[in-house]
Amino acid sequence: MLSGMRAMIRLAVLAALLVVPGLAAPAAAQAPPAPCTTPTAPCQQWVTLAGGPARSMVYASYALDRPNPAIRRALIMVHGTNRNADRYFSSALAAAFLAGALQDTIVISPRVASAAGSCKDALAANEVSWSCTGDSWRSGGNAVSDPKLTSFDFVDELLRTLAKKSTFPNLHAIVVAGHSAGGQFVTRYQMANKVHDTLGVPVTYVVANPSSYSWPDATRPLATGDAVAAKAKDGWDSEKPHTAFEYGPFDAAKAPGYNVWPFGLADRKGGYTVGLSDEQMKKNLVTRPVTFLLSQVDTLPLGGFDASPNAMAQGPTRRARGEAFVKYIADTMGAKPAVHIVSECGHNDRCVYTTPEVLPVIFPKP
Repeated sequence: MLSGMRAMIRLAVLAALLVVPGLAAPAAAQAPPAPCTTPTAPCQQWVTLAGGPARSMVYASYALDRPNPAIRRALIMVHGTNRNADRYFSSALAAAFLAGALQDTIVISPRVASAAGSCKDALAANEVSWSCTGDSWRSGGNAVSDPKLTSFDFVDELLRTLAKKSTFPNLHAIVVAGHSAGGQFVTRYQMANKVHDTLGVPVTYVVANPSSYSWPDATRPLATGDAVAAKAKDGWDSEKPHTAFEYGPFDAAKAPGYNVWPFGLADRKGGYTVGLSDEQMKKNLVTRPVTFLLSQVDTLPLGGFDASPNAMAQGPTRRARGEAFVKYIADTMGAKPAVHIVSECGHNDRCVYTTPEVLPVIFPKP
């Protein structure tokens, strides 16, 4: 009789525990958060710049301000000239899915929005308006709405946010990647950013198919070998990097601004890079880990190809420009960049970043 009463009391206590708020299940049994995987409002977050109220928007697969010990990697994917961060977020998520990395990687695509000039992006309250056209936002230029801010400050703040151990205690790798205009942004950010060595988390850079690079000196490819226009156009027939390049002085009469920032290091009068020496930028270019992705068939003037004289001084096609630049910094500066020709891809971010050989580059083993 007494044992039966004790059993009934135990059952009553258990039932009460199940209905008392906060006692239903131990915290250790709670499931980790699921990734946000649509380029819509639920995945939008705000990054405050320079202490506020200025801010810019990102798409992110996990919250940037909640502790998440499951996250081991971060991928920041910079969009192209159309400022279509939603598309690039989708491409990066597709790559994460194929790599089996959705659960332990935070995927971020920042939007460099603009309501200046011919750009008509709808801006929220205090959202920064960056430059619309030209090379400014791709090279750390000043914001239109807040000249004290530069586009490189935006990614600096993202990197500092990711490096907070209180939020991502197990983060062991950050990749900053971009394609086309985003590739221009990343190659120059790799050379210039001031936070690389301050984060306590390794950062690598992945540059895909930019129309131009910031050359470290006034040398340019000569119109010989693989830099001959007709040969470069037909260069798609090889899945290995072309290497038949020669270099020499460029005739400035053909393009007076060929060596002015962002095409070269000269005459850096405004923006993020003011105050940085040429020597520091060259050192960063050589020592910071970077991979160049060049599409096998990106040999036609498509997809916003920069045909300006300053860009044409670097070579006749995007692929030839990348091959010539990589060979030059390796042969003359001792740089050791990785370079991959991405088979069967043209000027297409989704093709490039979802190719199996590229997945380990943007989702490195932590």
